[in-house]
Amino acid sequence: MEERRGFLNWVLGGGIAASVASFLYPVIKFVMPPDIPEAPVHEVNVGKASAFAADSGKIVKFGNKPVMLVHTSDDQWKAFSGVCTHLNCTVQFRSDQHQIWCACHNAFYDLNGKVLSGPPPRPLDQFDVRLKGDDVVIGRRA
Repeated sequence: MEERRGFLNWVLGGGIAASVASFLYPVIKFVMPPDIPEAPVHEVNVGKASAFAADSGKIVKFGNKPVMLVHTSDDQWKAFSGVCTHLNCTVQFRSDQHQIWCACHNAFYDLNGKVLSGPPPRPLDQFDVRLKGDDVVIGRRA
């Protein structure tokens, strides 16, 4: 009799443990998704130069990351990471001040990516910009 009771307790305990595991496994997989490496992107065609007005800035995609493309009034092209180095907020181009601005903590960067004011600990990462005909192409710095 004791053997049967011990066996039933073992089966019942195993069934409960399997039920709990079958519930927790998908929850844990959802909370901690697997690392999926991004395909490396070396350069991106972001559009026609004629589509970007002088003295303007626009966020464009570089792979899955935002990049701030700036077309200065003296017809220069500059590109920086579109993410502030302080708390990863998206930056904006302020044409009235000719600076890049992060609204999260009122931080300003110059058009070389250097910090002018605010809490960012380092300058914005820069990208190379070149024109291929009328196409604007952004690439990683070597």
